[in-house]
Amino acid sequence: MGSMDGYLQALSLVAILILAPMTIHLMVHQEDNTVFVFVEPEPQTEDDEEVLGREIPQLNRTEVARIATFNIKVFGKTKMGKPDIVSQLVDTVLQYDLVAIQEIKDIDEIVPYDFLTELNNASGNFWNMSLSVRSGNQADDQSSQEQYAYYYNRTVFREIGEGQLFNDSANDYFQREPYFTQFELLNASGNSSGFDFTLFTIHTKPASALAEIDALHEVIQSYQENNSDETDVILLGDLNADCSYATAQELWESPLRLPQYNWLVNDIADTTVSSTDCAYDRIITIEDLNGRLVGTWGIDTSITNTSVSDHYPVWFDLYR
Repeated sequence: MGSMDGYLQALSLVAILILAPMTIHLMVHQEDNTVFVFVEPEPQTEDDEEVLGREIPQLNRTEVARIATFNIKVFGKTKMGKPDIVSQLVDTVLQYDLVAIQEIKDIDEIVPYDFLTELNNASGNFWNMSLSVRSGNQADDQSSQEQYAYYYNRTVFREIGEGQLFNDSANDYFQREPYFTQFELLNASGNSSGFDFTLFTIHTKPASALAEIDALHEVIQSYQENNSDETDVILLGDLNADCSYATAQELWESPLRLPQYNWLVNDIADTTVSSTDCAYDRIITIEDLNGRLVGTWGIDTSITNTSVSDHYPVWFDLYR
């Protein structure tokens, strides 16, 4: 990194420190092409204040579960038929323990299964998949149907029940309905850790991104009201939450910025592979996930070819 890049990064960190919600202390280090960010919540007690200034936790990779979101640009048969691209996608996904994938475009619904086979061939058969039906169920949305998938390492996570698309028939909030399912986190021995959570993922319609982001608050509220024992919720995906689709000021006024929501990916982040500088891909948690939220998140910038994707994977860690 040149001196000018370092200077600009320093300015960016200052801006993050000013803008990030629930943030009082922030540090960054780099390893290869990945930016690691550590954010500490605002202290509420004197005991909390004593931990301020601590360094990024030097945790062994087995001590954390790493969850990512990744929009694989137009993920269909054409891309699946290019071995070099598939190899890079497999290598990318295998860095994590669970990955939410958006923009699966295969109308025959074969590609997600073929990709699971590639993951298991490369990993020794450790991966499972939670696959949605095709989204865009309302009549006015059927021209933009996609599937979502959660690919997960079965030695780290166990799916509870079956995932489902949000029922959008009453209000037609979304072009592509959010997909949600519940997971249990396994400990380093592969046994239950006693912690489960619900994942929501979405690929918003760019032209309606802000309205769909606002509606996600109602979706999560409704889900929690109907599942009173599930307070640990994570929303992640391609929200198109930046640039011409949603300004920082508009996002700050969104109900999805109420105090219970913790936005890990800041408004000035860049999650796009191209020359644009936009924080389209986001990770939002309900508070600190019962103490499981480590505070580290990152953007994997190793993808440089937009033929692979026009989005970087974005990730965060949970204590196992």
